[in-house]
Amino acid sequence: MEPSSTPRSERPRSRARRETDADYLKERVYATFTGLAIALVLAGNAAHHDARDALFTLVIGVVGITAAGYVSDFIAHLATARAFPSREQNGEFLRVAAGALGTVVVPAILLALAWAEVLSLTGALRATVIIYLVTLAAIGYLAVRRAKLAWWQQVVAMALLVVLGATVIGLQTLAHSA
Repeated sequence: MEPSSTPRSERPRSRARRETDADYLKERVYATFTGLAIALVLAGNAAHHDARDALFTLVIGVVGITAAGYVSDFIAHLATARAFPSREQNGEFLRVAAGALGTVVVPAILLALAWAEVLSLTGALRATVIIYLVTLAAIGYLAVRRAKLAWWQQVVAMALLVVLGATVIGLQTLAHSA
């Protein structure tokens, strides 16, 4: 068998694999938006919180959205397949959900350092907000770059993502601050 001359990144992937990758990415984006909104609200009210409170609020918020993602996959499967997911399918749901938990690791470390008084709470929250913003920007940029769009369509897509992202952040921040 001859090795393929097509680079691995350009080989076609199965539809199921693309859908799993899309689900994984969607869950990470949901968790990142949620973490960002929580961090923004905490940063805006840092005088009323301590580092322990901020750490637990952020972790519980991201774990909550991750659990909701898993449950939504389970319910959707049950409703559309009319059966419980197989062990393999359930494992895939869990892997997708677990990937979203990765979005809280570095922010949790920063807030734990603030709790240990190695960092200030304000500094840890500021760094957390920056991490989440950079993460969303990188995901959006890479998605647009991978799309088969003309340069001007890529510019429009990035502008649209910025506007939509700002709207989502505004709505989530409003919801978390109420």
